[in-house]
Amino acid sequence: MSSHHEGHEPLTPPGADVSSRFRLDGKVAIVTGGTRGIGLSVACTLARAGARVMLSSRKADHVDSAVRALRAEGHEVQGLVANMGKPREAHELAARTVEHFDGIDIIVNNAATNPIFGPLQQATADAFDKIFDVNVKGPFELCKTAHAVMVERGGGAIVNVSSIGGITPEAGLGLYSMSKSALISLTKVMAQEWGADGIRANAICPGLIRTRFSAALWQDGDIADKVLGHQPIRRIGVPDDVAGLALFLASDASAYCTGAVYMVDGGYLA
Repeated sequence: MSSHHEGHEPLTPPGADVSSRFRLDGKVAIVTGGTRGIGLSVACTLARAGARVMLSSRKADHVDSAVRALRAEGHEVQGLVANMGKPREAHELAARTVEHFDGIDIIVNNAATNPIFGPLQQATADAFDKIFDVNVKGPFELCKTAHAVMVERGGGAIVNVSSIGGITPEAGLGLYSMSKSALISLTKVMAQEWGADGIRANAICPGLIRTRFSAALWQDGDIADKVLGHQPIRRIGVPDDVAGLALFLASDASAYCTGAVYMVDGGYLA
């Protein structure tokens, strides 16, 4: 749907700096799973755009090294050890962010787990619970806790990192694919219910990205060849491919975007 009105003034004044719409100066961002791979790339990108960043992961040494690296670039960054599969720790992440930075404007739910690979018959109830606790309940608990803080600041942006498996289940990744599909649905519910509060929610679905998390896939020559043979862009993605889209969705450049699902998959699902 589109409309055009004669004499309508352009949104951006002539000669304006377009890059300013992508700036995050004065904003506070939380990036879960923000110490390696996609999460670290997103944390770096948001910080370089001017955001103050709270990053988290389960391992203290990973948090420390990521915080040191970003501070060495001159960014205002804090880190917290938090397991997103434990609601109390998700709540603490929100509270500590407000404590350090006086607010929350952006949440990037990137933390995820997938302890099993194989058919559903081999999946245990424990594995089911662990995957859904981290991949779905974690984002739910963190965002629900941060909601009032974001509303107080006039709104915000939530970016949920799902997967192409959330659109089309990936072989051997049944429970993981199910959880990522649920995360997409959660994103749409947030968009519908919180839009009036000025909070936008969007989902990113990466394809095969060269990270340690997905190493079992891209290091397998047969799997990599099969994926690349199906992609118009014939290379494996890198974390920065995802971070650029995350910056767009976190910034005012995407002010009219909510409830949407964006692929970063080299055209795999095209």
